[in-house]
Amino acid sequence: MNVWALSCLLGCAARPLDPPAAEVRGAQVAAPIPSSAAPVALATPAPEPRTPEPAASAATEPPNATIHSACSAGMVHVRFDHCPKLLRRCLDKEDDKPNRITICNRYATSKPECKEPRIPLDFCIDEYEYPNQAGAKPPVMVNFFEAQNLCGAVHKRLCYEREWVAACEGPEEKPFPYGYVRSSKQCNFDNRWVDPHLARVYSDDAEVQRAELERLDRSVPSGQMPGCVSDYGVHDLTGNVDEWAMADHERPRAHAKFSALKGGAWGHVRNACRPVTTSHGPEFRYYFIGFRCCADAASGAAGD
Repeated sequence: MNVWALSCLLGCAARPLDPPAAEVRGAQVAAPIPSSAAPVALATPAPEPRTPEPAASAATEPPNATIHSACSAGMVHVRFDHCPKLLRRCLDKEDDKPNRITICNRYATSKPECKEPRIPLDFCIDEYEYPNQAGAKPPVMVNFFEAQNLCGAVHKRLCYEREWVAACEGPEEKPFPYGYVRSSKQCNFDNRWVDPHLARVYSDDAEVQRAELERLDRSVPSGQMPGCVSDYGVHDLTGNVDEWAMADHERPRAHAKFSALKGGAWGHVRNACRPVTTSHGPEFRYYFIGFRCCADAASGAAGD
């Protein structure tokens, strides 16, 4: 299916409940559009095939090994004691005043200090952004609830923040999936900002919306940038599209009380493993928001 057709199926008749935050360079916030359209039915993809693989030998298994046999096909197994709060030293800090964010372009390579008790994790994560296919464009205009349902349709779920971060940082807990220096040559970000026509982004006319989404799009097919991969083998975690995740804890004062956006998109934002955006509620859709799926390792091994 054409990616814009899937994007439109998910979001043509929907509108955000809050205006987009200006976290992309040069963003102009417009007033929210009143919602009057009926809900759009969600696409329900067929369950992904699961190919059993031979079990790994415990005697030869290295620490924090990637064991595909514990997960369904196309997923990576991550076992790691995650630190909820790491203290890193930034060597090149950039204050982006228009977007009211601080971007660290280079971190020290010294081992970061863990400031909170570590949490053991054991989970499976998709190698690529949904639909988890190398060479496919990730669909956008998907809200948190739709992303949950689409993951559930293939016997998966959205990732928790800590799982997303662990898969991104790798066993060495790097600030970027590829290392310590922010690089748009490795991952897809720092693209030129294009002002969106929000009335077209949220248009009821599928063709009008499709044309506007194509005009704005700066994403690339999954896996196109081979350097944008973590040490666990998970691709495109930073940049390309923002990804919905489940919050590790409720944030009563944020719009996103139980949801979160990770990775940043293709613009000039905080495209690192740790930052999180909580300024949008779970009903929010936008032209650079997508997702990927996770699963419990035991569930993946059982082939549910």
